[in-house]
Amino acid sequence: MKLPGKTVERLSEYRRTLLDCLNERKNFIFSHELAARLHITAVQVRRDLMLIGYASVQRKGYDAKELIDKIGTIIDSDESINVAIIGIGNLGRAVAGYFKGKRSKLNLVASFDTDPQKINKVISGVKCYPHNEMEEIIKSLGIKIAIITVPADYARDIAEEAVRFGIKGILNYTTVPLNVPSWVYLEEYDMITSIEKVAYFVKENTI
Repeated sequence: MKLPGKTVERLSEYRRTLLDCLNERKNFIFSHELAARLHITAVQVRRDLMLIGYASVQRKGYDAKELIDKIGTIIDSDESINVAIIGIGNLGRAVAGYFKGKRSKLNLVASFDTDPQKINKVISGVKCYPHNEMEEIIKSLGIKIAIITVPADYARDIAEEAVRFGIKGILNYTTVPLNVPSWVYLEEYDMITSIEKVAYFVKENTI
């Protein structure tokens, strides 16, 4: 069963929230409580979880540990997937620092840069390789996902190279929209668009 992208996003958010619940020693949670933490409706939560074949115990709500495991079977790969960051500047470092160790099935195994001061050093817990070794390293380490955090002027060329070298999924953190073949999954995160959206709602709420 292939789920819509937005559903996968919410399932990931549910899992993260449920992990927080376990840390709070809260073992069961109702749909309306989960919805309130994520600022969505309880109907949406129930719809998503019904889609993956999970129902709550009526009087207790959802079993947090059981639901975490269920979501894992749906959205995680059976085998680990190796990931690389291309461009290990300030944003790349921040992403690497946040990412590393968060998911056992996603391994951040390499970064790439052109700056000689960074090459062959471990930065934010990941080794930085020279840009001109991308093809060799991507193939030798079996890297399937690239997180692109290079300056905007280089984004399209880097994406084309990454796809040519065997990358199957790209998370684009640059402000430049990318075009990739249909067999490559592309997720684009534009920080400017996100902050403009926040600013719009701040404006609307203060009029």
